[in-house]
Amino acid sequence: MENIIHRIFNINSDLEFNSLCMEIFNVHMNKNPVYSKYANLILKGKSPKNIKEIPFLPVRFFKSHKILLEGSDHENTFHSSGTTGKNISKHYIKSNKTYNISLMNSFDKFYGDVSQYCILALLPNYLENKHSSLIYMLSKLISKSENSISGFYKKDYKKVYNTIKKLEEKKQKTILFGVSFALLELSEKYRLNLKYTTIIETGGTKGMKEEMLKEEMHEKLKQAFNVSNIHSEYGMTELLSQSYSYGDNKFLSPNWQKILIRDVHDPNSILSDNISGGINIIDLANIYSCPFIATDDIGVKNKNTFSILGRINESEIRGCNLLSI
Repeated sequence: MENIIHRIFNINSDLEFNSLCMEIFNVHMNKNPVYSKYANLILKGKSPKNIKEIPFLPVRFFKSHKILLEGSDHENTFHSSGTTGKNISKHYIKSNKTYNISLMNSFDKFYGDVSQYCILALLPNYLENKHSSLIYMLSKLISKSENSISGFYKKDYKKVYNTIKKLEEKKQKTILFGVSFALLELSEKYRLNLKYTTIIETGGTKGMKEEMLKEEMHEKLKQAFNVSNIHSEYGMTELLSQSYSYGDNKFLSPNWQKILIRDVHDPNSILSDNISGGINIIDLANIYSCPFIATDDIGVKNKNTFSILGRINESEIRGCNLLSI
């Protein structure tokens, strides 16, 4: 398996990705009891000839099943956010090392060496979830940044404002990661003229006073902080890799992750570019859990980028009647 992991993080072409993806699919058909049972119900004896024919496990299975290759222990468990322990997703992580490689290689690809940055994390409400994958991710980036000012912030917006102001005066390259509602509240209280700071919004609308379109929110943030773009990070408890957008809702993925768009009314049908549908994700970093995930998000793909358009209505979700497998 170590050889496969090495190959995952050294993919350099679509040909390499597709070949390794089919190899990993066969591993999961043989050694992943939850995935193989679901996939066999979909395939009905057929064998996929390419990645578009691979069955994608509905993300909701992570709420009801322990998804892990046979014979694998787990070193860590990521939990999705929730007010109670009920109805949350649990992602069993065989090795933190695999996640760390995925995280750092992806960040390095899109932003460069993390040690050159000061990393600030504005994630109130998330800090209470000790099993949050987002908290784990930011903890790693903070520790690797080698800047003593890097750290987590709750709702002390004045402290965040003063910290960023000092970093700007020092011309220190900084990244402020923040959940949507916290960034909005910061922008309502303080104005900044940012030249050396990149803002990366990580989603998270819980706590927002009212529903707001992402474009509208980004526009408010751009005006408040005098920046041309608000970046975004797209990830989830059930994935070990992140996609990043430099603005305009156009996300890029690392070489070991691929996005496919499915027809929400026919989940086994993959759509062409520029047609909206459900987002399917192949994340080969999920080698020990499940690399083939059908999310509840709606999006559209255009060559090497994808955009997120919203969430699928409960009534449109297909495949969940198989949750009892």
